Amino acid sequence: MSTKKKTTKKKVEEEKGRGLGFAASVIGAVAAGYYLYGPKGAENRKKIQAWTLKAKAEVLERFEKTKEVSESTYNDTVDKVTAKYAKMKSVGEEEAKKLNTELKRHWKAIKKAAEEKPKGKGK
Repeated sequence: MSTKKKTTKKKVEEEKGRGLGFAASVIGAVAAGYYLYGPKGAENRKKIQAWTLKAKAEVLERFEKTKEVSESTYNDTVDKVTAKYAKMKSVGEEEAKKLNTELKRHWKAIKKAAEEKPKGKGK
């Protein structure tokens, strides 16, 4: 008889959820870091307004709630959040579209960071 513990479906789902939450956090940090300190970082830092930080935080928050980490879900999340901000008079469609494009450009770096995340303990 084996002494190896059986892994329950619920436990596996909880571990996946924690892994996705960690991946989403890494994704947000990488996107923000690249935007602020990448090739155009100095220029971008000058342009940042409070609404862009709120929008980015909202993208991260919504993306953390998704169960699938893919380019499609990331882009859908970015589209929904920037559409909301585009309707605001203080932001406008043009500025929201710029942020939308900028956030979507970071997908490859985000995906790479998510793939390189540390494996769980004991694996």
